[in-house]
Amino acid sequence: MMKSDMNILRLNLASPLRYLPLENLDPFAYKTEDGETLFCFELDVSERLRFEPDRNTFLGALVFGGQATESRAGEPKAERCFLELPCGFYLFSQKRELLNREDIITMAIEIQAEGLWQRLKPGVELYLRYLFEDGSMVTQLFRPYTE
Repeated sequence: MMKSDMNILRLNLASPLRYLPLENLDPFAYKTEDGETLFCFELDVSERLRFEPDRNTFLGALVFGGQATESRAGEPKAERCFLELPCGFYLFSQKRELLNREDIITMAIEIQAEGLWQRLKPGVELYLRYLFEDGSMVTQLFRPYTE
């Protein structure tokens, strides 16, 4: 199980991150050949503003999954349909390792609790991003918020 020594930061994402949609990507079965990937979950309405949400229902529905646009650079631009991690304000945390489903849920719940303690209004989405950076796998979570 992941240690609870993570940093949770407020992040102002100035430019969107774009991804190509892919079917049948499993957000909890990442393989390095998948490259940089992004998944968006719509959090359960009854759990998204609780300090101690139910771990079994917290994540809610998977909205989309996609790969970084660089992985298909040869496609004609007019035929591309992009998914985005939009510009905006996020509660953000990352671990320099590939986390499993349970550790990702733990991380997401800690981000939610921190946002609520800071009297922020966490959004309904949770973005999960995997990438390879500086020689290691990285798992990142982004949770939009308003003040």
